[in-house]
Amino acid sequence: MHTNEDHIKLVNGLLKTTIDSADGYAEAAKDAESARYKDLFERRAQERRSVASELEEEVRRLGGDPKDDGTALAAAHRAFLNLKDAVTKGDEAVINEVEAGEDFIKEKYEKALKDTDVDPQTRATIERAWTSVKSGHDQMRDIKHMLKH
Repeated sequence: MHTNEDHIKLVNGLLKTTIDSADGYAEAAKDAESARYKDLFERRAQERRSVASELEEEVRRLGGDPKDDGTALAAAHRAFLNLKDAVTKGDEAVINEVEAGEDFIKEKYEKALKDTDVDPQTRATIERAWTSVKSGHDQMRDIKHMLKH
């Protein structure tokens, strides 16, 4: 049986990854050449910030302190952003990096959703966030495949 602390840790982990994702999209918006992609990435960044706000509220509801500074790992790892290299390669490279980041966040959420011992209200919050994550992942995957053909 999970404790309240376990639930706080779970949601805070998703919160950090979601903030990393929002930051990744914001960075991608700066680096994209096409106005279409800049706009898309800015919208996704804003959507992820909104998801992060919901997760922060859930951590507070559980009595915890939201860890809303992203992950230290993200600064070094940035599965989302090897964009410094990608910048010289154009939008396709930026899309590839964003899609790799989407794979990473999707895995984190799928793992959380497999946990059957989660407070029902916490699960509902994670499921709402998952809707955004899944949509973003699928959209980036589709764009990546479209660019390859």
